[in-house]
Amino acid sequence: MTDTLLPESDAGNTSDAVHEDRLWCDNGWTARVIKNEDDDGWAVEMIKDGEAEPALVGPWTMGRDKKNPKPLDIGAFNTLVKTASEVLRRHEQQLHAQLHKRLTVESGDGSVEVTLDIVPDEDDPYALLTAFDALGEQLAQVKVAPNFKLSRAGAASWVENGFRRPG
Repeated sequence: MTDTLLPESDAGNTSDAVHEDRLWCDNGWTARVIKNEDDDGWAVEMIKDGEAEPALVGPWTMGRDKKNPKPLDIGAFNTLVKTASEVLRRHEQQLHAQLHKRLTVESGDGSVEVTLDIVPDEDDPYALLTAFDALGEQLAQVKVAPNFKLSRAGAASWVENGFRRPG
């Protein structure tokens, strides 16, 4: 086990910390150096506490003997945490973009913002189609199928038809 001091900001999270050459557990993350199944090299996987699957798997550097992996250290671990966190953040942003659509259409009463929020419930998925006026006040909301396609023409038609349930 390597005795490396963590930055002071992480000092409160060291009770369950593990700092070994091929395994680091700290600050809500686990870095594990594993044999790369695709070739003779090594890989590192980053797993966020509570998650079953790694957030990041990537190649890992060989050590000086060209057989064994380079040991993990605090600098490498911190870089891996930052990279894996960015991967998770991008994934969350992509999921949010898939589940939440927003566009603005013009009506006789001014601009109307129309949103579609998909609720991916396992038993009963659905989406909410909602209209807001220029001041952000909700004008209408209807429940639609989760595969409802929000388009500018469809939103304008919904507004023009007095917010009657589409389709």
